[in-house]
Amino acid sequence: MKNLIIASTSTLHASGYLDYLLDDLAVFFKDVKTIVFIPYARPGGISHKDYTEKAQEAFKKINKKVKGIHEFEDPMEAIHQAEAIFTGGGNTFVLLNQLYKNQLIKPLQKVIQKGTPYLGTSAGSNICGLTINTTNDMPIIYPSSFKALGLVPFNINPHYLDPIPNNKHMGETRETRIKEFHKFNTQPVVGLREGSWLRVKGNSIVLKGTLTARIFEYNKNPFEAETETELNTLK
Repeated sequence: MKNLIIASTSTLHASGYLDYLLDDLAVFFKDVKTIVFIPYARPGGISHKDYTEKAQEAFKKINKKVKGIHEFEDPMEAIHQAEAIFTGGGNTFVLLNQLYKNQLIKPLQKVIQKGTPYLGTSAGSNICGLTINTTNDMPIIYPSSFKALGLVPFNINPHYLDPIPNNKHMGETRETRIKEFHKFNTQPVVGLREGSWLRVKGNSIVLKGTLTARIFEYNKNPFEAETETELNTLK
């Protein structure tokens, strides 16, 4: 049975890394001693080593150990043997490219479908959707496919931002870009605002946090989903 937390962000306002989620993560990972961390998204070009150390510092606060997947001789075996998995944020294209390069897409799908706890933030959340085509990131590298893990039946847009009234910026809003996406694609898109996350248990997908999510469906008007809304009916 799938068991995931899919979060928009790792840091909220002035809080430390993962601080706003730590209480929930302590419960989520209560039966876990060591978490396999996937640092492939490399925010700001950070090294795998330095990114893993950042995750280790955060999880020390709830008495969990973290080991970077790059530290294993066989990344595929690391996934198969993992007690739990965390994929951090950064550049979604870089992340997906490395997952395909290391042939980790199918192993991840397999173990997560069987119930290995999975936490994703930002780019690590983007890859839980059907494709990464609704990411906000620059395509600085070209993965072999834009298809992602498909753990939920829709695409995700983490860090979703609403238009700012009276803003003189003349560029496209997130809503405009997602509507452009729907000119060529039909799957729903969930706009996750900062501080919001999806709690996935089996076939249940529930919006958590204090903010609504913006839901976009093909050929329909977007709408707001309230916290605690079940989203497994989106198709």
